[in-house]
Amino acid sequence: MLRRTFLTGLTLTPAVVRAATPLRVVASFSILADLVRQVGGDTVAVEALVGPNGDAHVYEPRPKDLRTLLAAGLLVRNGLGLEGWMDRLTQAAGFTGRVVVAAEKIVPRTMTENGGTIATDPHAWQDPRNAVLYVQAIADGLVAVDASNASDYRDRAAHYISRITETDTWIAATLGAIPADQRRIITTHDAFGYYGARYGIEFLSPEGINTEFEPSAKSIAALVAQIKRDKIRAVFIENMTSPRMAQMLARETGAVLGGTVYSDALSPAGGPAATYLDMLRHNTTLFVAAMGPG
Repeated sequence: MLRRTFLTGLTLTPAVVRAATPLRVVASFSILADLVRQVGGDTVAVEALVGPNGDAHVYEPRPKDLRTLLAAGLLVRNGLGLEGWMDRLTQAAGFTGRVVVAAEKIVPRTMTENGGTIATDPHAWQDPRNAVLYVQAIADGLVAVDASNASDYRDRAAHYISRITETDTWIAATLGAIPADQRRIITTHDAFGYYGARYGIEFLSPEGINTEFEPSAKSIAALVAQIKRDKIRAVFIENMTSPRMAQMLARETGAVLGGTVYSDALSPAGGPAATYLDMLRHNTTLFVAAMGPG
């Protein structure tokens, strides 16, 4: 009788441990990881493959990523061609879990670059209205693998969407004070197209959508001429790219360095853009300071 009781206790213990263990989720990069945390709360443990200040365009997976992925119950990726390395990684890991493509319902922007090639712009999160679709996709993915916490995921998603909407309204009102003919910004690479389309700002950059490709001397010369012609006052450095290009443009044109903005990656904890909403507010504040009277 004592033996049976002891064995029963052994079989019950793992079930109790599993119930208290957060769902492990892997996100491809830091911005997506924050969105997952907002929806998942304490119910999930999230790890970003490409962390703060990292560049998801050119990331090279490491052996430990295989182990991280295999331990996860859910993978969240952006899609739209951002993570060109992701298919190789999931195949190498033999990952068979659920995959959420956060941008699956986004209507993507396209642009011409690299001598006429039509490229899809993957930076859809820069428009907060698209981030709402991201959050909905993430909530659906969490519910699919953890239905027991479905109501909590839905409630947190709804609350977070309201905060995204409030931030979108604040950005529109803040930028609304800038005259239309002053709404031009120079950044290191072309990551703010969705933001610009949403709020009526023209973003110019020496590098295209993908940081993997170096700009040509001709395109840099044309950009320098436009900065001088349009009297664009500030050039911004992005946290995940080299500052050399921005510094060169400032030197050649007399524009000032307007500060560090965050496009493809968040800042580390304690920085000015440690969350997605902090990132939007930080960038907007710097952009307004650059475009306003001065």
